Amino acid sequence: MNSNVSDIYGLDQSKLPSHVAIIMDGNGRWAKKRLLNRVKGHEKGADTVRTVVRTCREIGISVLTLYAFSTENWERPKAEINALMVLLKKFLVSEKKEMTDTNIRLNIIGQKERLPADVQEEIGQTMAATGQNSGMCLNLALSYGARAEIIKAAREIALEVKEGRLNADQISEEIFTQYLYTASMPDPELLIRTSGEMRISNFLLWQIAYAEIHVTPTLWPDFTQDELIRILKEFQGRKRRFGQVVDE
Repeated sequence: MNSNVSDIYGLDQSKLPSHVAIIMDGNGRWAKKRLLNRVKGHEKGADTVRTVVRTCREIGISVLTLYAFSTENWERPKAEINALMVLLKKFLVSEKKEMTDTNIRLNIIGQKERLPADVQEEIGQTMAATGQNSGMCLNLALSYGARAEIIKAAREIALEVKEGRLNADQISEEIFTQYLYTASMPDPELLIRTSGEMRISNFLLWQIAYAEIHVTPTLWPDFTQDELIRILKEFQGRKRRFGQVVDE
């Protein structure tokens, strides 16, 4: 982040979270309040995604993880799921050039194999096009569930032990982390949830062990750049203890 951007937003560059994770909640309620179809809420929410991604890249966030579609979301009405997949594909197509031009690398965490074939193909093309970018990493959590991720990691580690490539006594937090979708990434330092719900919703359960949490009543489609900056400033004023005693 350059000094001009620091001056504009009034942020302390030395205290920026390296990884911000966001539970994007409230699209459906936003639409319902306006007597609109839920899909309209998701469409408006996609505009917010663009704003947040651009802002995080501009100010120098290294990793941004957005909870876009959970494993539980497959239980929603089929028509809504189909509309979400169409919207996702459209987003990937429309944002590919900007991600390439602004040095953003796309990464997907979750069960990609459960997504429609045409969406998987577009994901592959966008990841290939942005794979060499060295700026911000944008993680889209798609068909993602933290419990499923932890079980996947445990099964892979068990197989390593069974086949003699890993000794059970070697298993540590550091080793376990290597089998998660976010291996090699810093854990989120800041978790934001919109819509006021006081839940984690099966999101990054391992990774957010010491994340600072901010819940805002704002519905995701109404979430603005200004509110994001206010939350980052509030984060910079917190004392992070990690279970230790810190002098006031």
